[in-house]
Amino acid sequence: FFVMSSYSVSRRRVTLGLLSVLLAAVAGLSLAIGAIPTGLWEALARLPAAVGLILSPHAPPQFDAAGAADADQLAMVVAEIRLPRLLLGVLTGAGLALCGALMQGLFRNPMADPGLLGVSSGAALGAVAAIVLGGQWLARLSAELAATVAAWLLPGAAFGGGLACLFVVHRLSVAGGKTDIATMLLAGIAVSAIAGAAIGLLSYIADDAQLRDLIFWSLGSLQITDWRKLTAAMVCVLPMLLILPRFANALNANLLGEREAGHLGIDMERIKRRLIVGVALVVGVIVSLTGVIGFVGLVVPHLLRIVIGPDHRLLLPASALFGAALLVAADIVARSAVAPAEIPIGIITALLGGPFFLYLLVRFHRARTLP
Repeated sequence: FFVMSSYSVSRRRVTLGLLSVLLAAVAGLSLAIGAIPTGLWEALARLPAAVGLILSPHAPPQFDAAGAADADQLAMVVAEIRLPRLLLGVLTGAGLALCGALMQGLFRNPMADPGLLGVSSGAALGAVAAIVLGGQWLARLSAELAATVAAWLLPGAAFGGGLACLFVVHRLSVAGGKTDIATMLLAGIAVSAIAGAAIGLLSYIADDAQLRDLIFWSLGSLQITDWRKLTAAMVCVLPMLLILPRFANALNANLLGEREAGHLGIDMERIKRRLIVGVALVVGVIVSLTGVIGFVGLVVPHLLRIVIGPDHRLLLPASALFGAALLVAADIVARSAVAPAEIPIGIITALLGGPFFLYLLVRFHRARTLP
């Protein structure tokens, strides 16, 4: 037992260490690659100056006719464009992949995903409702107060929408204390369709300025320059990224079945409620900033489960690290493949995840039809 435990701890450290190195390498490339060409070490050398610009109030850079900035142009680019985009990519990839792994373990099915179960669509509906219906209320406030309230209004509305949709899907898919996977997926599709129709209605009544903001939700993007919104998202999501992996042992027991987990003294209904709220919070906050980015929560945990096994003590933190690295890498491709234009990152993830989901469907169908 001691030898097996030592091997398990060693394997965990090596796996997480390699994934951390991968994430660090991709993050460095993200800081170095952009419209202004620069080397990796040059971009890293500008990080202290960029942090100083973030922490102190400053005016936007002024450019002369030759295009040179009156301050350190690269430090400003890192502070206002590349660093917040990198942090949002890490937060989004880690959150979506971790939530996908949690839902797959909770429902004991590799096809469970926040996007497929209506969480992302519900969160988008809540955020769009806040943009369209909350605009008039925010207009009554002062500019500074309205900006502060808006930074928390979008995550809160998205969290409420995602939680409501996931609750409906869960209630519809449970019969006799058991979750029917086919019903769960169909309910997720139906709830996503209803949320999409509601988003269409809100888009119809939105004004031109709001409609330009809503175009952002259709394909997803990591474009962000508002540190206030990013800070609000990090305050909500980072604690959940540390808390949710603590349910790994319960999810390991759940792999045997809910009844068997109950015999081991684990209250799966209580665990299920907490995980549903946590997943809705993480996905809701992320969608409020990025729009709907699909398939990250589907692809990452399944690939890692094939490589490192189903032990959630390793799978959950590994999913967060690999999901962050994968989404940051996808963002690099999105903004460099057709530079100076940019491909919405939702297209990149859909090109990766769509065929993979079809593969899972075929594999699942064959497994059910074999004698």
